[in-house]
Amino acid sequence: MVSKVVFGRGSFNQLSEVIEPKRLSSNAPFIFLVDDVFKGNAWLTARIPLSYDDKLYYISADEEPKTSQVDELVERIILTHKERPSGVIGIGGGTIMDLAKAVSVMLTNDGEAKDYQGWDLAKNPAIYHVGIPTISGTGAEVSRTAVLTGPLKKLGINSDYTPFDQVILDPELTKDVPKNQWFYTGMDCYIHCIESLQGTYLNAFSQSYGEKAFELCKQIFLEDTISEEEMQDKLMMASWHGGMSIAYSQVGVAHAMSYGLAFVLGTKHGIGNCIVFDHLEEFYPDGVKLFKEMKERHGIQLPQGICSNLSNDEMNTMIDVALGLAPLWENALGKNWQKTITKDKLKSLYSKM
Repeated sequence: MVSKVVFGRGSFNQLSEVIEPKRLSSNAPFIFLVDDVFKGNAWLTARIPLSYDDKLYYISADEEPKTSQVDELVERIILTHKERPSGVIGIGGGTIMDLAKAVSVMLTNDGEAKDYQGWDLAKNPAIYHVGIPTISGTGAEVSRTAVLTGPLKKLGINSDYTPFDQVILDPELTKDVPKNQWFYTGMDCYIHCIESLQGTYLNAFSQSYGEKAFELCKQIFLEDTISEEEMQDKLMMASWHGGMSIAYSQVGVAHAMSYGLAFVLGTKHGIGNCIVFDHLEEFYPDGVKLFKEMKERHGIQLPQGICSNLSNDEMNTMIDVALGLAPLWENALGKNWQKTITKDKLKSLYSKM
């Protein structure tokens, strides 16, 4: 679990007092990985407490984070600075959260990031790392996973060393998120809830978080009386609770299949989950029905036919990536999931999208 959390509107201003006690020396910088959407946005960037050899890297979130991107960042940091950094601070959405977690792990573990795609492969504790989400829904700020697309698969660095040491939850930072992105990322949280609460890995601990996140999602996306500030506050809490729920259980069909979309087509995680979930009545009938109601209520039109022109090789790669995520399928359908989920079954489902 994340050991320290600050929550509140304006709490981003506490960043300096949070991280300064962790500074190892004047030559051991803090590395700030910041979504490049904030480049030139003084409202946020002027409050980043740079000093000594601290370095700010603007990172594009247009594509899903890659293992090669992690390796390039780690090499750049090592070659640029005299000493190992005091810490890594990620400021942005799920892409930046995952990159910050992965970089902090790879600064203390030899090899390439692709070597650590899997469960509990990291041997050494990561350096100090802080997550500051500027969009809510992915749960990346609380999870033990840094989801990465590698040369052969899309799979996270899943380890006890991955979670942030400190998270700052400031709902004000989410105020300028575009509506479609707000919906797609919020639905990532909603789908976390559905997949966790209906999964075979469910336990009382994960259920308590999942139920709270599900309740908050219904308030945010279906109620008329909720104010914009309340929506920001509640979605940030829903994201946290949804992330905690899957950290102690697992996701399911939508996430497994959206990983295939991301690997072959580069489809971003939030919208990919929505595209897949829209066709999963067979597995989550009540959840999909409510999703469609939320989608209609907010006037969201999902892309259609994105798999219609795939070659056989591309389709097979997509299917293989999805099938490789055995824990997700087992959570969704039980230990005998392979009797239900075949290559032909996945091809049929992908062909609808």
